[in-house]
Amino acid sequence: MKYIIQTCAATLVALLSFVTVNASADTRPNIVFILVDDMGWSDIGCYGSEIQTPNLDRLAAQGIRFTQMHNTAKCFPSRACLLTGVYAQQSGTSQKPGNYTNSVTLGEVLREAGYRTYASGKHHSNESLYDRGFDRYYGLLDGANNQFNPGLKRPGESAPAQKKPGARVYNFDERQIRPYTPEEADFYTTDYYTKWAMEFLEEDKESEKPFFLYLSYTAPHDNLQAWPEDIAKYEAVYKDGYAPIRAARGQKMKALGLIPEDTKISEPTYRDWDSLSDEEQAKEAKRMAIYAAMIDRVDQNIGQLLAQLEALGELENTLILFASDNGASAESPEAGLSKKFKGEMGSVGYWASQGSDWANVSNTPFRKAKSDSYQGGICTSFIVNWPLGITSAGSITAYPSHFIDIMATLVDLTGADYPTEYRGEAVTPMQGLSLLPVFESPETSVARDQALYWQWAKGKAVRLGDWKLVASGNNWELFNLADDITETTDLTRAYPEKAQAMKAMFSAWYASTPAGAGPK
Repeated sequence: MKYIIQTCAATLVALLSFVTVNASADTRPNIVFILVDDMGWSDIGCYGSEIQTPNLDRLAAQGIRFTQMHNTAKCFPSRACLLTGVYAQQSGTSQKPGNYTNSVTLGEVLREAGYRTYASGKHHSNESLYDRGFDRYYGLLDGANNQFNPGLKRPGESAPAQKKPGARVYNFDERQIRPYTPEEADFYTTDYYTKWAMEFLEEDKESEKPFFLYLSYTAPHDNLQAWPEDIAKYEAVYKDGYAPIRAARGQKMKALGLIPEDTKISEPTYRDWDSLSDEEQAKEAKRMAIYAAMIDRVDQNIGQLLAQLEALGELENTLILFASDNGASAESPEAGLSKKFKGEMGSVGYWASQGSDWANVSNTPFRKAKSDSYQGGICTSFIVNWPLGITSAGSITAYPSHFIDIMATLVDLTGADYPTEYRGEAVTPMQGLSLLPVFESPETSVARDQALYWQWAKGKAVRLGDWKLVASGNNWELFNLADDITETTDLTRAYPEKAQAMKAMFSAWYASTPAGAGPK
């Protein structure tokens, strides 16, 4: 496996030659980061899916696709890494959602650098992004919610299926509402997160400052809910079950050049479709149709945002980045919640989950799922599009990267200052590397020499170059990702010294963080 980076100073000078920080003529690019929730690596068209995502496919065709961008395997620590540029174990957010400590957000850094800063959608924290550097923030502070109604029952509708009825918190700038019960009959999280974001841009369209927009969807995280017209597109797509979809995705991603032709797809873990009753098959096909409809709807909304940027004359000089916060989820709270709420799958009154069988398909070609440190839990599709800054349209890079790299990249891009102290606290240095050299030259191959680390629940891993040591609990496995990106052949017995050395690396890193240091 070849990794891609170029670090010469001339490259960066050429890339940023158009940048000026004069406030009256600031031509630095706008930045849009689009994050989805619990989506598998192969769930969009340009990464092998049958789901219709023409707008994301367009961004990929005009930009760069990363095959080895990584999150943390879990929602809130991924968001923490993305927003702060440090590991969640360093910002007080590796065990549960909380306030970010010893760290600054992209909003704080970029606003200080002269950017307008907006956020819309899911944050999954105890503190509002409005209080952490964003000029505007509308959205959900919690994790999962009902997509049609996160609040109380409205006249004429079924009781909204929720994990914690009436407890979800929404923020509207300085206002915090619990529960938030939308007045609008057409409320749907994906649509309204986009609507709010577009309103922010429209209201400030006369500003000469560039903007940073963080648009964070809850889709396709359960609750699986979608508009009937979107579900209808996929009613017949999944009727033959898991195996043909997974096989077709594997073949398509090889044809696209995302994985080598000789890649061994990980062993399937889904049930035998023929062992299911006709009723179970129908329900499983409907389940995936709803999940696909949610991703389809995200893509439709991205299309609306792109159209607005084009109308504003901002599209050419806007850096757009797209990723998922973890792999598809094998979790399934549906059984318990379906006893409490009554409604049709996909509607406001029913809580549906994707489940482990379809998650195995969504995470093709990888092993495992959300919450695991195997590739199925931590590897995300990652698209970078910037017409004025990326000339290698349609390129693919296998450069190993992580959400911690986003802060370093945007600081490098904008000329922002990253502080050593903020609000009286020492700020942890940036942990990632700038990806600008990859944006400029995605076909130049050099290995990354910085180790990457993961730890969430029982999952843990360390990667150095081609080597990855990963565990669930105390069962460590060693893989050479250059030849085995799908983690099918454990090499711990063949390379015991390598495994021990990397285990020691992980232990030393974790012990060095506040999370691993133990009680003060």
